[in-house]
Amino acid sequence: MSELELRQTTVVSAAEHEAARPARRMPRIGTLLAFAFVAFLAVAAFAPGLVQTHPPNAISAVEAFQAPSFAHWFGTDESGRDVYSRVVAGTGTSLLIGVTATFIGLALGAVLGVLASFGGRAVDFGVSRLVEVLFAFPGLLLALLVIVIAGPGPVTATIAVGLSTAPGYARIIRGQLVAIRSAPFVESARVLGHAPGRILVQHILPNALVPLLVLATLGIGQAIVWASALSYLGLGAQPPAAEWGAMLAAGRTYLGTAWWMTVFPGLMIVGTTVATTVLGRALTRRDQEVR
Repeated sequence: MSELELRQTTVVSAAEHEAARPARRMPRIGTLLAFAFVAFLAVAAFAPGLVQTHPPNAISAVEAFQAPSFAHWFGTDESGRDVYSRVVAGTGTSLLIGVTATFIGLALGAVLGVLASFGGRAVDFGVSRLVEVLFAFPGLLLALLVIVIAGPGPVTATIAVGLSTAPGYARIIRGQLVAIRSAPFVESARVLGHAPGRILVQHILPNALVPLLVLATLGIGQAIVWASALSYLGLGAQPPAAEWGAMLAAGRTYLGTAWWMTVFPGLMIVGTTVATTVLGRALTRRDQEVR
């Protein structure tokens, strides 16, 4: 290669490097913003008094239907309650529902995945067919079916969302466990004569734990959306509870005159889903880089 060609190649490589630098910087900015939003949610959930501006259940008929202002950042509802403070108060309930439902779905999915991976061909066939049948139903429809059987309510809605997400988790966990089971270090443990239970506890499950945590991060946002949808339909938390889905349901009657009653709780649902998804994908990339 001549000196001129070498210089041209160096210039092109430098230009490509400079062009790729903003693309690498943008995901970091998005991750930082998502982390900051999740940090705010954590403060709102565990110490709401630090970020609230008014008592969330304080009624004032004189201040009903006030538009967003410096006095009431998100406006007021039909009873004069501060919408921002109620959104903050509902953060703990919505996050609790999302985290609990995700834990239920992951726990049940892990049990099914372990059974399918280590229970033999017959068990694997039966569990796989069961998961496929459940997976054929849309998740929200399956949650509605559970609520029809067990009855409405926030606890039932949480369990229903968890059960409806379990088939998807079971399929992913089974594939993850099958891949780890055939890894060289697991084969080495078998050759050394380790018992199957010891191999499962010491080698397979620890290596599957990080992907499960990443999967849980991605699933929390989805669980919050589904739980809010059930509350909006009147099957979860009921008004006047300070829960995002219930606030959407309460504000839909006044959507034409008091749009802020539905817009801001809806933005919190969307923001939480986006933030948890961004963090989950960032953790996924980090896990892949480590591997």
